[in-house]
Amino acid sequence: MSDVTNADNTNEPRLIVETGLDQRVAAIIEPVLVGMGYRLVRVRLLNLNGLTLQIMTERNDGTMTVEDCEAVSTAVSPVLDVEDPIDKAYHLEVSSPGIDRPMVRKSDFQRWIGHLVKCETSILVENRKRFRGKIIAVDADGFTIERDEATRGEEPKVTIPFSTLAEAKLILTDDLIRDALRADKLAKAEAANQNEADEDQE
Repeated sequence: MSDVTNADNTNEPRLIVETGLDQRVAAIIEPVLVGMGYRLVRVRLLNLNGLTLQIMTERNDGTMTVEDCEAVSTAVSPVLDVEDPIDKAYHLEVSSPGIDRPMVRKSDFQRWIGHLVKCETSILVENRKRFRGKIIAVDADGFTIERDEATRGEEPKVTIPFSTLAEAKLILTDDLIRDALRADKLAKAEAANQNEADEDQE
């Protein structure tokens, strides 16, 4: 069923990408992030505190610490200064995707099977564009959700092709918080074990 790209593959393309100026910023910073071992999740220029450039990123294992955010900020600031894509003063904000995260890669859907997602499509799928439900299956072409808001006459299960996806994000639930914290703890433990193994080899 799952020939979805491995979550550790740094080259896995995003399904949902920016447009306009956000896209230009993404093109400038993504090679920097990949070189540091991070994946770009989303770039947004927001009218907050004047103007805020929000860069959402994470490690390939899905974790992100305050120190990681600082490292990314320090690395991308000079690159953005040189390329100068934004012709106004702005505030740079680097953050993790958070628990109720945007879903931008196929592996995001694979990783969070069993959890609630809300999404919007660019074209009609089953006569609508907005969906909410639990992810129950994922393959290379799309994902299937069991809808929690299906009305009479509508199929409770719907398969949404990745090619139609305009936006998607996880919905915050107690189960999601529990599983996200568990995954984060596991990833940090694996990273610590890897560091010990690397030190032993030296």
